Amino acid sequence: CDSLCPPLFIPGAGDQGLFTSLYTSLAQQLPREPMEWRRTYGRAPKMIHLEANFVQFKDELLPKEGNKALLTFPFLHIYWTDCCDTEVYKSTVKEDMMRWQNSLRTHGSADWVIIVVETNDTKKKNKTNILPRSSIVDKIRSDFCNKQNDRCVVLSDPLKDSSRSQESWNSLLLKLRTLLLMSFTKNLGRFEDDMRTLREKRTQPGWSFCEYFMVQEELAFVFEMLQQFEDALVQYDELDALFTQYVLNFGAGDTANWLGSFCAPVRSWSGLLLRRPIDMEKRDGIQRGEASLLDLRSYLFSRQCTLLIFLQRPWEVTQRALELLHNCVQELRLLEVSVLDGALDCWVFLSCLEVLHRIEGCCDQAQLAANCSHTVGLWAYATDKLKCLGELCGLVSEKGPTSEDLNRTVDLLAGLGDERPETVNSLQSPYKKLKEALSSVEAFERHYLELSHAAMEMYRAISRLRSARLVGKSLAEFYMRKGDPERAESFLQEALKSYVSEGWSLPVTHTRRQIAECQKLLGRTEDYLQTSALLAGDLNLTTEERKHFCQEILSFAGKTGDKSHKVSLSMSVFTQLTRLQFHPATASVHSGAILQVELTLRCLMPVSVRVQQLAASIHFDVDHGGTHGRSKGAQRQTNPGTVEFIQSSSSAGPPSSSNAGPSLELDEIQDRSPSDNSLNSTGVVCKNTHLVMRRHDSSSPPDTPNCVSPPTVTMKEGAQMLKVQDVTLEPGNNSITFTAPSGQPGTYTLRQLCATVGEVQFVLPHIYPSVQYEVYSQEPQLTVEPLSEPLLAGLPQMVKFTLLTGHYAVKKGDALQLSNTDTMPILPSSSCSARISSPTAELVGESVLSIQSSEKVTSISLPPTPPYHTLEFQLEVLCIIPSGSERFSLQMSIDCPWSIYSTLLALTFYIPFKTKHSLLSAGNRKYVQVCVQNVSDVNFTLAEVKLTEKQHASLELQSLNTKTQQLLCSKYSVFCLWEVRWKDDLPSCLQCVFSANFSPLNQDVSAFKPFHYQFQFERVTTLYSVRAEILPPTGEQHCRSGFLCGLEVCITRLTEPAEGELAEDSKTDTDGLKTTKLMYEVADSSSNWAVCGKSSGMVSMPMTANATHKVQIEVMPLFAGHLPFPKIKVLKYLPHTAAVAIQPDPDSCVENDSLSLLDKTLDDQADTASIRSRGSVHSVGSGDQQQKGVAMPRLEPFSPGQVFNHTQARQVLVLPSTDDHIMEVNAT
Repeated sequence: CDSLCPPLFIPGAGDQGLFTSLYTSLAQQLPREPMEWRRTYGRAPKMIHLEANFVQFKDELLPKEGNKALLTFPFLHIYWTDCCDTEVYKSTVKEDMMRWQNSLRTHGSADWVIIVVETNDTKKKNKTNILPRSSIVDKIRSDFCNKQNDRCVVLSDPLKDSSRSQESWNSLLLKLRTLLLMSFTKNLGRFEDDMRTLREKRTQPGWSFCEYFMVQEELAFVFEMLQQFEDALVQYDELDALFTQYVLNFGAGDTANWLGSFCAPVRSWSGLLLRRPIDMEKRDGIQRGEASLLDLRSYLFSRQCTLLIFLQRPWEVTQRALELLHNCVQELRLLEVSVLDGALDCWVFLSCLEVLHRIEGCCDQAQLAANCSHTVGLWAYATDKLKCLGELCGLVSEKGPTSEDLNRTVDLLAGLGDERPETVNSLQSPYKKLKEALSSVEAFERHYLELSHAAMEMYRAISRLRSARLVGKSLAEFYMRKGDPERAESFLQEALKSYVSEGWSLPVTHTRRQIAECQKLLGRTEDYLQTSALLAGDLNLTTEERKHFCQEILSFAGKTGDKSHKVSLSMSVFTQLTRLQFHPATASVHSGAILQVELTLRCLMPVSVRVQQLAASIHFDVDHGGTHGRSKGAQRQTNPGTVEFIQSSSSAGPPSSSNAGPSLELDEIQDRSPSDNSLNSTGVVCKNTHLVMRRHDSSSPPDTPNCVSPPTVTMKEGAQMLKVQDVTLEPGNNSITFTAPSGQPGTYTLRQLCATVGEVQFVLPHIYPSVQYEVYSQEPQLTVEPLSEPLLAGLPQMVKFTLLTGHYAVKKGDALQLSNTDTMPILPSSSCSARISSPTAELVGESVLSIQSSEKVTSISLPPTPPYHTLEFQLEVLCIIPSGSERFSLQMSIDCPWSIYSTLLALTFYIPFKTKHSLLSAGNRKYVQVCVQNVSDVNFTLAEVKLTEKQHASLELQSLNTKTQQLLCSKYSVFCLWEVRWKDDLPSCLQCVFSANFSPLNQDVSAFKPFHYQFQFERVTTLYSVRAEILPPTGEQHCRSGFLCGLEVCITRLTEPAEGELAEDSKTDTDGLKTTKLMYEVADSSSNWAVCGKSSGMVSMPMTANATHKVQIEVMPLFAGHLPFPKIKVLKYLPHTAAVAIQPDPDSCVENDSLSLLDKTLDDQADTASIRSRGSVHSVGSGDQQQKGVAMPRLEPFSPGQVFNHTQARQVLVLPSTDDHIMEVNAT
């Protein structure tokens, strides 16, 4: 009692009526709960629902030896019984079970289960012989399930709705699912192993791909029935890859016997059939080994398509379909299959539309529009194949199909066969479209245009403009065949734009030829000549073809017609300007000079071309012309003498480097076998596709030869032009020389170039980069510059005079008049010569100058010099050293014969010496020191060094310098010393003059020049002397470090006060004595002493001679040794004299600089004193210092020499604090 429902096949035995009553519940409840399916070889587990087909047990259903079918394999055998009587069990049931078990054992089936159904009705019928149900079950288990007790299952009251019945059902269903899944997994694994074994035998003779195909497809069917569509798709993909590899091997020479059946001629080309889940007709053909290559591919793809749609991946179907169609065409060629001309085109066309209709059936319009990038390839492929069919069947020509074309059409339609039942009722089926398209010229045109425009619109929608233009180019070829060049030209121009912008050389050439054909048919003469010129210079064409297009141009140029209308073409298609060179190379000449321009033209024509006139227009700009003033001659702009023009490789080549995209970066890829590393395939890949494939349709400039249609421009006639007549341009480089106009000063810019060939003008609208030359008219210019830098005062120096004559011609008798000055006389010379140079710096002549000097003027006679030449000569000048700055400028006034105005030229001189002076004191004795530093790069000799005092004759300056001559090297100094001696009183002010003679080293006596230096000393009298003594501590003979010592400072007034001093800082005390206040400060910057207590203070000094004031200060030596005395400073203390402001402005009160000095002194005292006591110093301004607007006292230092410190260089012996001596000795 079983029934069939794939995929799992379960035969049943036992009580038929019992199972019939339970079948419905069992079939419904078994697949409800999923089971986890754990697969072998580490594959991921999956949850599946088990559906079973129950059939009645027969011996014929048991698997025979060698039968490996999965779809009819009995996975689980079930025996049904509801026996509860011992006698019945022994007499019938047991024997039936034994026969069932023996049959299973004979065929090797070990997957079985016995189900005992328990019902109350059975108990009531057989009360006398009834045994407990457990006894029957035990007997069955002991008889048949000794080691497999789980193979006997009890189902209690299955037809009742009770908890006990439901629990029994659940237990039974779980057991059935478990046993069924175990059996399925085991047998599936065995099937896969057998399939692998069969595949590994593919190299053996007699192996058949069709037989293996049916085996693996059965595995795919099983996965599909389990709804494991991905696994099922993998099986078909493996079959696809295996067959493809065999075809490739066949093409490489490795044949297989079974491939012979697929090499049979193709008799049917009805296309793909995707509307059936399984095309049984083609499957039967494969099973019988009678299928053609197209049949196998069609069936295999239909199964893949079905599974992909189940997986909701319809767009992958389109991708695979496009690959399939292209691969099938190649495979037929590799297998050398005989195919009727056009049959493959029919098959591809029908297949494309079939795939598109299948996708349309499972997607809505919004999805199709959003994913047209996946389907547009099929639309374009179908368009291309329909065009091929139209050309083959004579539907594209102007005359229509011939009888031979009609016969071919009949043969192609016969190979399509009858229309399939699935599409009979469809008005837009691929079959009907193809038949209609091949039926008439009008129908073909309608269908072809419909497909072409649909493909173009889709390409444009997804921004694939290149592909859209490629379809347009195909459409243009269709229009050309139909005799409609006007429509064809627009599509060809669009395609040409893409080819040119991306640098595809050969497609550019081919498309231009087609455009030329269209333009000739349309009668567009200028466009046709322009395109012909491009093709005549295209190296991709043969020489004969290039000559043909060149002759087209020359034929039109030779026509005699309306002279007023000439055809203007772009010169870039005829010849290219590669180089321009000026002679002279400076590209700058004076007015009236000769300037030649040499052009290098590369003629692109294949033959010699006679040019009636070659002209270049010139733009003249007088505003930016040559220099007209004398002061601007050096600012004239220099133009390049040679200009190189970068050109693209050819008119049909890639764009120029300035406008093209990045160059292709190509790399080789190789596919090698993983087993033996043999080379399977090789190819080239572009590594920068994302940069190369960008859109740059408008990248080419309109005046380059790469443009689609160069603009037709006319030559602008100008007042000044470069012209040459009757020039023959040979193929390749040609040199043409022009003579440029140079009459007017200004800037001349070459704008356009025009070559006239009969009625045709080839015009270069812009010459780039810009080419200019300059014509200048220059005023004479006179410059004076030192021959060597720097100019030193006091020594003869050479000065170079440079005269640029400009437009002026120096005549005989012309002279320069130099005004003489006392500070810079011009030294006479009898050998002064002048050099005359041309504008190219070539020496023209040389002559001796005649120089005449008077008291006020020096006249220099100039030799005759032509215009725009250079006259150079040198003069020797001597500048007297002035007193003052280190450098100074002297102006020369020169009268020139070409101007009524005097020319002022300046020369800067540098004094070679830097002089300093100082006053030194030693008690009452005074010394004057002068330092002379050589700041130049010349070594000098100093002689007769003197120092004089101008005001006091009684004053004697005794020289302490022993040498009469001294060497003064560069960057070194010489010190000179004099002692000041006086008889009565030392003057308070000294005015001194230092004088010496100097000359460069190793010069004779006559070369010595005088040098004077004046200076003045103020307040040179010594007013005070400062003495100090350091007293050791009481009871000590010497000072010790760390112990307080006494510092006694004695300040003594040495002279009576002068009148100016009395008025300046003195005041009268109560005793009538004139006194002045001094401030002293004791500080030690070397940290040898610590000043304890008061370190500074003020003293009131009587202004009488020998007045003395002593100060006691405690100091502490910090180190032992001979320590220098602490530094003692004495400053003037000037009391305030200003009255208190009535209304002080707080914003205008500025702190006095002298107060800052006082504060700084007090701060220094605070830093160095261990006992912080400011004494009377702090009380000076303690009350008033915080008040703003009050005049404050200030400190003023004495002039050098007014205070002599006797302790400045004295030292005192300081002993250590303890007399311990420690010596460290390291012994090794």
